[in-house]
Formats: sequence, C-alpha cells, structure tokens
Amino acid sequence: MKTTLPAAAPEIPVADVATSSAYYRDQLGFDVDWHATDIDLAGISRDQCRLFLSGPAFREQRGNTSPVVIWLNLDSIEAVNDLHSLWHAANAIVLAVPESKPWGLHEFTAADPDGNRFRVFHDFATPERLTESSQ
Repeated sequence: MKTTLPAAAPEIPVADVATSSAYYRDQLGFDVDWHATDIDLAGISRDQCRLFLSGPAFREQRGNTSPVVIWLNLDSIEAVNDLHSLWHAANAIVLAVPESKPWGLHEFTAADPDGNRFRVFHDFATPERLTESSQ
C-alpha cells in the first residue's frame, strides 16, 4: 500500500509568539488560527500553507532554535513575482528580489524578524531534467 504524505507543517522558532503572529498576519498575509499562551505556541495558515510559531517556553524541552529555512514551491514564475510584490508592498523583510537562477529555480528570499527565512520558488527546469533523465 502506498502512503500519501500530507503537506508539511513546519515549526518556526520565534522569540515572542504574539509579536511574530502579528508580523506573519500583517506583513505576510497569514491567518492566526489559534494562539495557546499556556504552551507558547500558535498555529497560522495561508491557503494550503500551515505553520506553527513556537516560543521559548514551548521549545525549552525540544532544543530547536532559529533560524530555519522554509521553502515555498509555487506553481509559476508569475506566482513568485506576485507574492514578492505583495510582501514588498506590506513592508515584509525581503532579502532578495525574484530572479531566474542557472539551476532552474525562479526565486526570492524573505525573512521574519527572528531571522527565519523563506525561499519562495518555482522550479521551471523540472520538465527539462525529466526529459534528460529519460534519455
């Protein structure tokens, strides 16, 4: 039997869950689905993307720290450019503008105030790679 994996839901370490929730909501367009102050954890989502923001108290026993890198695989070059425009207009921390790279990704990089990074990309070279590997 083949098991189908769901979309991943990464845990992002942050210094303050309330402050980070506001940034993710106001600058990156996420919804704050819930915030459990008793365990220092919040669940946020946008479209099919679901993330957890974990504060120091939640991470104390787990040892995970920032920064982390989250890769967001979008459906097209236009989608990458559009998200960059939205985040830039909302005063998000954008570290690099969209660019088509020689390795076949059209991408840009953004960050949150804790230094966690988002690599937003579209893989435009996969069809070429699949053709090359089948020859």
